[in-house]
Amino acid sequence: MAQTYEFYSERADEAAVLAEKATLDNVRDRELRSEKTWRGLAEQARKTTEERVKADLARTEKRAAESLLS
Repeated sequence: MAQTYEFYSERADEAAVLAEKATLDNVRDRELRSEKTWRGLAEQARKTTEERVKADLARTEKRAAESLLS
């Protein structure tokens, strides 16, 4: 199941809140690492979606051009 940018961003925001509330250094560090990872995954999901849209558009344009030549 593919996760969305929004899903990953929400997890990152939750981790940031938990890090801010943490009283123990190791818990804060863990949540900050978690936030960084979630943000990276969110960015990767965003880029993947962008690339998918571009590829779909290119395929559509190619099919349209081919149908004009037929």
